[in-house]
Amino acid sequence: MAPTEAERLPAFPSGTKSRLKLPPGVSRAATLDDIHFLRRLYWSFRLEEMEPVAWPQEMKRAFIDQQFDLQHRHYVARFSSADFLILLDRTEPVGRLYVDTSRERWHVIDIGLFPQWRNRGKGMATLKTIQRQAKACSASGIMLHVERRNIRAQALYRRLHFHEAEAGDTHIQMQWSTR
Repeated sequence: MAPTEAERLPAFPSGTKSRLKLPPGVSRAATLDDIHFLRRLYWSFRLEEMEPVAWPQEMKRAFIDQQFDLQHRHYVARFSSADFLILLDRTEPVGRLYVDTSRERWHVIDIGLFPQWRNRGKGMATLKTIQRQAKACSASGIMLHVERRNIRAQALYRRLHFHEAEAGDTHIQMQWSTR
């Protein structure tokens, strides 16, 4: 019997002592039961980028699924102290937030919403909450990475007073300081 999707991927870390407390109904901890949702969400992130690629649809799907699996394995192994959260609209999953609050500078590893939930203020409200809590917990600030081509996300981060700290070929590191 072949392993199920959840059985072939590592579980999310548990038992972290997070300093992040989001209001009820905004998020919940991710579990392996969420893998199908998270895979669909990841596909929505990559859909536009894959559109011009002249591959059959099933080949695109297999490639994106492989990329999701690799990213999931990397995040779980690399960020074992992080919170892996499902963002909610009441009880409906609408996105993901992976954030590590275990260090002096908090790290937003990944934040993303389905396209129909973007530009509604949910991402901004979530990031403002993280900023308030980082300040209240005496964190030195928050760091994140954004794709160079994701101009809308960069504009959001700048409105929240993040500044460019380092630029790579594909991503820009941005930081926000509590001081």
